[in-house]
Amino acid sequence: MKKILLALVGLAVVASLVVTAVRRSDAGPKPIEALRHTYRDKAKPSVDHALFAQLQGPFAKPQLVTSACISCHNGRHTEVMASSHWNWERIEYVEGKGIRAIGKKNVLNNFCIGVAGSQQSCDKCHAGYGWADASFDFGDPLNVDCLACHDNGGTYAKKVGGAGMPADGLDLALVAQKVGRPQRANCGTCHAFGGGGNNVKHGDLDVAQFDTTRDVDVHMGTDGADMSCVDCHTAEKHQMLGKAYSLSSMNRNRVACESCHGAVPHEDELLNQHGYKVACQTCHIPEYAKVNATKMRWDWSTAGKLKDGKPYEEEDGQGNHAYMSIKGTFTWAKNVTPEYVWFNGTASHHLLGEKFDPARPLVLNTLYGAYDEPEAKIVPVKVHRAKQIYDTKNLTLIQPKLYSATPGDGGYWGDFDWNAAATAGMKEVGLPYSGSYGFAETEMNWPLNHMVAPKDKAVSCEECHKREGGRLASVGGFYMPGRDRSTLLDGFGALLVLGAFAGVLVHGGARYWFWRRRQGGK
Repeated sequence: MKKILLALVGLAVVASLVVTAVRRSDAGPKPIEALRHTYRDKAKPSVDHALFAQLQGPFAKPQLVTSACISCHNGRHTEVMASSHWNWERIEYVEGKGIRAIGKKNVLNNFCIGVAGSQQSCDKCHAGYGWADASFDFGDPLNVDCLACHDNGGTYAKKVGGAGMPADGLDLALVAQKVGRPQRANCGTCHAFGGGGNNVKHGDLDVAQFDTTRDVDVHMGTDGADMSCVDCHTAEKHQMLGKAYSLSSMNRNRVACESCHGAVPHEDELLNQHGYKVACQTCHIPEYAKVNATKMRWDWSTAGKLKDGKPYEEEDGQGNHAYMSIKGTFTWAKNVTPEYVWFNGTASHHLLGEKFDPARPLVLNTLYGAYDEPEAKIVPVKVHRAKQIYDTKNLTLIQPKLYSATPGDGGYWGDFDWNAAATAGMKEVGLPYSGSYGFAETEMNWPLNHMVAPKDKAVSCEECHKREGGRLASVGGFYMPGRDRSTLLDGFGALLVLGAFAGVLVHGGARYWFWRRRQGGK
């Protein structure tokens, strides 16, 4: 029996060493210097587009620029037309709701609520020309807007309320002659200004990151890695890696820190062990909205107040909009500490037409996860809270029509009539509206991935492992040393300490006693 036990112990030790060795060899960190070398040399266009005869213009309309682009880059337009940047929807499996086509096109959010009925304004950020209403032809390649992502001259802009058409007065030939790999400003023009203003939506995507320091974002800082968006969000045939869980339900095509840094990037093994259940972002994004404030709450119920019959705006002490007649009341915050949740990579989304209980806040994108799920980790999130319009009889959120270039057409931002906006918006999406509306609390979760801090400014151990007020105080389902307490475990630990102390005393005393005996014997 003794031999069998010894053999089992020996096998366990060997197995442990093998697993540790395999894990280290499979997921070893890439040296920081190697990563810096990878991104230090910036890609330069292989050709000078200013010399191409096709791009000399003049171009009477932007579709002619697209025609010139695809005369050389043939086939690329079909790749764009298969992307979510073009379709504003993708096929997703939503737990409990089946396989659905969801995206900006048909999912409600916590900011400007939804695009339906307001395409002339919202589609300023669409990678196409002229999506003003349901008649837009998604199969016409000449409506692909190549310049939105590839202008390197910094002069291209879309028209406000122009359904994705270029701003008036642009020299499209000059813009087309300065195209290249997408830069931060190309991506940030839409993604930093999502929700209607700088850093409004994400909280960790700010115009300040166009030219920033490593203290704000260690990856984008010009005194750091000086990386661009597309260094991480790589693309294969215009299919971009990385998806936002505001719209995506499935755990696929994600950008992972481990792709560059490996699964065990720390010299300290204890920190590496945290990586099994704690996302890199949890420690390395101690705060967000570092430069400009982000919108934390949006109350649509106060919209519509007028002064002298005209809409007005008010600002807070930091120069942020505190109130707008067209949008309601806002609460902003800067240097915000994230909230934390378990997340296994999958999410659920509230769909248009679904009923809900207005007595409780409605979470528009629920992040799934729990401690005992192998894929789940603790992640930092910005939780945005809002109060938005809903149908008090049908118990459904309302898709209001917000923008219209035609007065009296139901657009709330011109008519300031919620009933008319609700009627027009729900007609646009083909859903019933009872004629009775109210305002309900809603929430959205935005996982934080940017504004990564240098390691010397990461979250310290003491910020989480403390009894009261720790960062992870609200994250349950597991025992965390320093935060949680078990009387049984504490008692057992005390016994071990006392036992060890007693053992030392007995052992030391015995040695002293035998030493004295030997001395006396001499």
